[in-house]
Amino acid sequence: MIPRKIKENIAELLGEFPAVAVLGPRQVGKTTLAEEIAYLINPDHIYLDLESPTDHAKLNEPEAYFELHKGKLIILDEIQRVPELFAILRGVIDKRRKEGYRTGQFLILGSASLDLLKQSSETLAGRIAYIELPVLTVSEIEHERPNQQDKLWLRGGFPDSFLAKTDDASLRWRLNFINTYLERDVPQFGPRIPATTLRRMWTMLAHQQGSQVNVVQLGANLDITSPTTKRYLDLLEDLLLIRTLRPWSGNLGKRLVKSPKVYIRDSGLVHALLNLKTLDDVLSHPIVGASWEGFVLENLLSCLPVGVTPWFYRTSAGAEIDLVIEQSPTKIYAIEIKRSMTPTVSKGFYHGCEDIGATKRFIVYPGREHFPTSKDATVISLTGIMKIICELT
Repeated sequence: MIPRKIKENIAELLGEFPAVAVLGPRQVGKTTLAEEIAYLINPDHIYLDLESPTDHAKLNEPEAYFELHKGKLIILDEIQRVPELFAILRGVIDKRRKEGYRTGQFLILGSASLDLLKQSSETLAGRIAYIELPVLTVSEIEHERPNQQDKLWLRGGFPDSFLAKTDDASLRWRLNFINTYLERDVPQFGPRIPATTLRRMWTMLAHQQGSQVNVVQLGANLDITSPTTKRYLDLLEDLLLIRTLRPWSGNLGKRLVKSPKVYIRDSGLVHALLNLKTLDDVLSHPIVGASWEGFVLENLLSCLPVGVTPWFYRTSAGAEIDLVIEQSPTKIYAIEIKRSMTPTVSKGFYHGCEDIGATKRFIVYPGREHFPTSKDATVISLTGIMKIICELT
């Protein structure tokens, strides 16, 4: 098992809040991590899988069950299956506060952001902390399996996919994962969506990885309305399967693009949807640059401090920056992402840096060395820029 860096953060939050919610897509490792943390904090913990009829039945009288196990850390897995529990948890937590139990009572796991946040943001306000568990990142595997960055990029960061014995086995796992989401998981979160339509959309998004998606055109290609297309995209984002990166919105007197860029969050899923089995398949496919960009983006955002917003920058005149991280008005990082050992950037990058007043400029590439360019930018490795971002405060 690969140690997850977020482990200490979750343990720390459990020492500060009565409840902690860990969000992430299915199979990302939430349950394994929760059990590991629970054994360290409270070996006598309780684990309930709310998709299991047996465990679900234990909560027919939830207040009584929670009272019976007072003082134990209770893990509630896939809580979006039983959203009515949130209101009950509020009463239980408030009652326990009066009895001296203030922190580390519930560890909540969920595979979707929308349902959890909508259900709990008001009922558990001030009583719960949220944290997202990403797929495996380069900085996590470097400690255990150095020099496997390209393998992680090819297979993606779901542990079972990355750790599969062969590329064939990894691809089979990802295809089964996609089918499971389409046929079982997606329908439970909203109106019935034809699996064939949703798969076509997912595949189209893979072909357009990192592009500004035209909802009208996408809907026309799928023979569905624009509102329906938008609803499908929102659902995939709520399930933590795609990411929407917003454009820079500063008032610069420039004609800025307004449409967001859309990425499938896991590079392994991009490759599976395009039936790219090996690294050679990816490197020879037109998607190579966009796939690498999405992979780097997810790794960087996994270590972005709370409260720091990522953007991209693009003007109608051609100025463009792949990723902008604004820590403060005096700390603005411009990051360009290139899948080349001898990376070069266009004039549009430097024009964009001047537009936004970038204080630091980086070009992320697949190599391991760092070196300056002639125009005040630094070519840097993915792990190198991740370290810099993790140290932002």
